[in-house]
Amino acid sequence: MESILSILLFIGFLYLMMRFGCGAHIHRAGCGHSSHGHIKSNGGPVKSVTRDPVCGMEVEVGRAAGLMHHGPDTYYFCSKECLRKFQETPDYFLESTSAKERHVA
Repeated sequence: MESILSILLFIGFLYLMMRFGCGAHIHRAGCGHSSHGHIKSNGGPVKSVTRDPVCGMEVEVGRAAGLMHHGPDTYYFCSKECLRKFQETPDYFLESTSAKERHVA
């Protein structure tokens, strides 16, 4: 009887984690980000996704909060704040190969 109760508690815990915790993104992008590079809209075509050069977040090109042309490239941003930081010092963000290598306050 005690082992059955333990199993039921474990299954309940797994259900809650998959529903609301770290497994939620499998079902409905629970972390606030859509799937990684494969955003589909109700079975529609794959949309263009790029990475915000300031924070490293994935940004859907059509839904970006802002964009900026710098040299031959166009950069898309997740927020107006990231766009503002990039406009102030674009070379700083383009020199670092990873968002983890720099401090963004």
